[in-house]
Amino acid sequence: MGIHTATLRFQTRGNADMVDITRQVAQVVRDSGFDGGIATVFCPGSTCAVTTIEYEDGALSDLRRLFDEIADPERHYQHNLRWGDGNGHSHVRAALLGPSLTVPFMERALLLGTWQQILFVDFDNTARSRRVVVQVMGEKTGG
Repeated sequence: MGIHTATLRFQTRGNADMVDITRQVAQVVRDSGFDGGIATVFCPGSTCAVTTIEYEDGALSDLRRLFDEIADPERHYQHNLRWGDGNGHSHVRAALLGPSLTVPFMERALLLGTWQQILFVDFDNTARSRRVVVQVMGEKTGG
């Protein structure tokens, strides 16, 4: 059993900007050299999250609308009073979705469903440089 860790870096626009990171995570799995195991995707930051979804405009729009209904940016947030940065809703949204995701893989391929992609969401209210840590735990089964 071994561990391989990589960092993905990219720019986001904020305000529920959604980025499909499936290809990059799959590449980290291939680069690990492991035939099977699990890949954990983690976003260090309190205003971003990861999940899976069918990465198509309708589903993305539905997810954004749902977060607007659950954690409306216009609502009163104690966080905004303390820091004055207006992103209290961003922290709440990120906490609801979560900072990590674990995906199994076999034969160096992620075991995602046909219409399932790995989605990074930046809930903050400004553009940012973001990073995602991908840690692969696995083993080589072939010769």
